[in-house]
Amino acid sequence: MLDNSSPDKNSPETSLDEVKRLIQSSDFAAAEQSLQQLLSSEPDNQEALYMLAVCQRYQTNLTPALKTLDELKKLSPEHSRAHQETGHVYRALNNLDAALAAYSRATQINPALEASLRAQVDILSETGRAESAKYVKRQLDALQALPKPLVAVTDLISQGKLVKAEQLCKAFMQKVPRHVEGMRLLADIGSRLGVHEDAEFLLESAVEFAPDNTKVRTDYIQILRKRQKYEQALEQAKVLLEKDPQNPQFQSVFAVESMQSGDYDTALRYFDSILSKLDEDPVTLTSRGHALKTLGQTDAAIDSYRRAIAKYPGHGEAYYSLANLKLFSFNDDEIRAMERQEAVLGISHINRIYLNFALGKAYEDQHAFDKAFAHYERGNGLKKATSRYKPSDITHEFNDQQRVFTPALIERHADTGCPAPDPIFIVGLPRSGSTLLEQILSSHSQVDGTMELPNMLALAQQLRRGERMGSVSRYPEVLTTLEPEQFVQFGETYIDETRIHRASAPFFIDKMPNNFRHIGLISLMLPNAKIIDARRHPMGCCFSGFKQLFAEGQEFTYGLEEVGTYYKDYVALMDFWDQALPGKVLRVQYEEVVADLDTQVRRILDYCGLPFEEGCISFYENERAVRTPSSEQVRQPIYTGGLDQWRNFEDNLGPLKQALGPVLQRYPII
Repeated sequence: MLDNSSPDKNSPETSLDEVKRLIQSSDFAAAEQSLQQLLSSEPDNQEALYMLAVCQRYQTNLTPALKTLDELKKLSPEHSRAHQETGHVYRALNNLDAALAAYSRATQINPALEASLRAQVDILSETGRAESAKYVKRQLDALQALPKPLVAVTDLISQGKLVKAEQLCKAFMQKVPRHVEGMRLLADIGSRLGVHEDAEFLLESAVEFAPDNTKVRTDYIQILRKRQKYEQALEQAKVLLEKDPQNPQFQSVFAVESMQSGDYDTALRYFDSILSKLDEDPVTLTSRGHALKTLGQTDAAIDSYRRAIAKYPGHGEAYYSLANLKLFSFNDDEIRAMERQEAVLGISHINRIYLNFALGKAYEDQHAFDKAFAHYERGNGLKKATSRYKPSDITHEFNDQQRVFTPALIERHADTGCPAPDPIFIVGLPRSGSTLLEQILSSHSQVDGTMELPNMLALAQQLRRGERMGSVSRYPEVLTTLEPEQFVQFGETYIDETRIHRASAPFFIDKMPNNFRHIGLISLMLPNAKIIDARRHPMGCCFSGFKQLFAEGQEFTYGLEEVGTYYKDYVALMDFWDQALPGKVLRVQYEEVVADLDTQVRRILDYCGLPFEEGCISFYENERAVRTPSSEQVRQPIYTGGLDQWRNFEDNLGPLKQALGPVLQRYPII
């Protein structure tokens, strides 16, 4: 009888184990031969590619080693040991600047790589950069002083092995419960898992234990910002600044938190102060541009972004920020400069992504649509390489919503929840016209515009995880086990936590598009809330999302098939909500708003129970800060130019049409 528990002698794992033995015995030629054979059948085997590069380096085949590493980094751009190995190869070639850049990138991804830190210290010392060497030496000393389990945790986090990292970190913390770096790492794991409440608690405690630990306080500020606790984040930034008021890093943190809190004048003042110390610092100039853009000072924002590029021609974020102004067009010199930078071999992965999305916009404006699509596709492919998104996971989640929200559950909680009518949720897909609807409604005297609030997503994540940082999803199934008073508490907490974003109007907007996934939960905890579904033609909506480089949270946009599948699943879920909660959601078609603004504005206001106000028609005169990619567009009167832009790329969009399937024929979906 075949023993299924025995390893297959011909399996890749068995082959790699043998290769490791050959490497350990310094038989690099035999190891390379085995690896080449394995890669002939599995060309994307990352561990085999890494080992091959090591073998090639030890045999002084340095150019082939670089080629192998380039293939590996295409598959896994954040493979820290691939960057470290690149540093080793360049060092062997005596290209010390390239080696230094590779080692630096390796330790940015994975601070636990002692060999990369040690190599940086050596190179910086050898080349007379003593101050920089001292800075890296402090990092090396800190790593060497760290308990071995926490070094392993740091390494696991960098590899994305969060569950294993969490288990190891918790085991260590049970023995040393007040270890500040252990708390910081556990909070980092929690943040990456989306368990921000637990991360905040850990960092709050760590700050109390070690008030002078800059790294811990900075992480605490970041998690407060993620939870949109902007006042608290600003207070912590003030504490940091008071320790050293002239420190550019502390000034930058304070400026960013001032900007997040809506105090753009203070933010700009501090950005200028930093620039007086760090001449034309590109990161600061880019942040300054973001603040100016949000205020509607477009020309000043363009100037700030261009200054950042002048200082560092490879600064992809500044180029993309210009492209993201939407109404801006690059000139020929800027396009040529971007092409040159994108072709630079050693440019960082994220800068290459930024440049490709910016080039896509540049060529689209020139009507060179095939060139534009090639860059959009390349940018998305590079971004997708760092993502763990699986469309099947989302389909499964949406199906779970439909399975859980039975007529019996809805009937049982018919009178459940907090009765406050304050929230108006605008849901849907990004790039569906939701910012336009928000601008229209926020121009009404009784409605406060806010932003894409994370509160509903955070609550769903909390319910999903159940026990602290657990890895088993309990949502939405857990909703069937909760008592009515718990839904009341959820609603009251939501109203309390979002109050900071409001002014004095009785109603406010929550424009987080992904809230469509939680309409059932919203109906249980806030039964009197209004929900507007912003709907746009599937081809226009999906391709616009494909062209947009989102900061986070919209990973389904990084492929035509993925975004089409997501749209199809979204429509199916919204069909379900319409059936399960009839009349709960108002559907607004973007094309109908563009065609007949007056009728649609009156329809929206009537649904919200609001009297008509002329300001909603002249929404573009509203000077409030707008933080989404559509900020420039909603400051203009209604225009039709963007409705059918996707048709310019129709020949390239076959995978999108196929993924959308019958949904494409149903639009407009009432």
